[in-house]
Amino acid sequence: MRDKLGLKELVAIGIGSMIGGGIFSVMGVADEIAGHATVLVFVIGGIIALFAGYNYAKLALAYKVDGASYIYLKYAFPKTPAIAAITGWSVIVGYIGTLALYAYTFGSYGAAMLGYADNYLVRSLLAFGILTLFLWINLLGIKEMGESEDVIVFFKVAIMMTMGIIGLFYLNPSHFQPLFDKSFSGVLLSAALVFVAFEGFQLITNSVAETENPDRNTPLSIYLSIIIVTLIYVVLAIAVIGILTPQEIKAAKEYAIAEALKPILGEWGFVLASIAAMLATSSAINGTLFGASRMMADIAKDGIFPSILSYKNAKTIPSHALLAMYVLATLFVLYGSLDSIIAFSSMTFLLVSLAVAIANTKLYRQTNSSLIIILLSITLMSITVSLMIYYLFENEPKTLFDIAMIYGLIIVSFTFYYILQRKRLKR
Repeated sequence: MRDKLGLKELVAIGIGSMIGGGIFSVMGVADEIAGHATVLVFVIGGIIALFAGYNYAKLALAYKVDGASYIYLKYAFPKTPAIAAITGWSVIVGYIGTLALYAYTFGSYGAAMLGYADNYLVRSLLAFGILTLFLWINLLGIKEMGESEDVIVFFKVAIMMTMGIIGLFYLNPSHFQPLFDKSFSGVLLSAALVFVAFEGFQLITNSVAETENPDRNTPLSIYLSIIIVTLIYVVLAIAVIGILTPQEIKAAKEYAIAEALKPILGEWGFVLASIAAMLATSSAINGTLFGASRMMADIAKDGIFPSILSYKNAKTIPSHALLAMYVLATLFVLYGSLDSIIAFSSMTFLLVSLAVAIANTKLYRQTNSSLIIILLSITLMSITVSLMIYYLFENEPKTLFDIAMIYGLIIVSFTFYYILQRKRLKR
């Protein structure tokens, strides 16, 4: 009998994939835009994620196959296969980008702890090492991957909750007054920007074919993981805003959580935050490699990627897809400039979540979904995407241009590959 993933493993995959490196950098960005109301930013982000999760859960139960968003769009738009195909390519590139981000963050924190903060070689070796470790674990089998994720996520959540709870005893109430010191629109804009910190619950649906009792465990694990992650983020946000002044948060924008612990624990605070960041990125790499490789293999089955990537070994592990993602993520890490890839990944997962919600409107009878909830999710996702584009246009036009270029390259590459495939089939 093949190994199956239970509720505990699925929740670990969801939490592990969501709490990656993102939360350690978005806290400062959120405070800069939302001010004292930053805590609400993560509450709203969690609500948006729950609405998005509803569509994934319903579609996963209706179509119990790996492949997630690609499969759902394929069923929703059978006469326009290019929609699902281009989405599939975009999502895979997005996952490769997030893998690179997680490995890069792991390497950066690890190098800093070892006293080599600005050493490119040390950072790159650590990033390469962590990617290699979890490639090996994923190649071992589903049980080994699930058990390792359980352990890492347990320690990660314990450390992050400890950091947040310690911080609650050192709050300055004046840091929360007035609540809306900037604007409510700033809160909504920040919620759009921090959505990347909730990206990852989708990976649960990529393993639905290998899930024990999926009718119960798939939706429950999606909702539980989003709620648990939201609570962790809220506690951390209260601690950061309550301890640091806006000026201190701005000065340590990318390390706001570590900076918040310094007045309490000194240098040990930085070490604790660094360990949490390394555990966070480790479990995110593990979960992303697991879910995204299965999606790549399923897409390859349809000829959208080279057929060699669809191979699964005797343990049903997509070993070729795992190796492909590992190699490409390693190249991204070595390239070093990840800003555009990070922004592209955020935008991609926002747009894909919106596309999945639209797909569910077409399939709501088959998925037994509430049309009201679907329409609410589409409204929320549309606002979120619009705010993200607006922010990039106003503040980072070059990044927006880079994202457009990446989408353009994906469309051109897919078109070229599709034409070659058609020519081969005609021979």
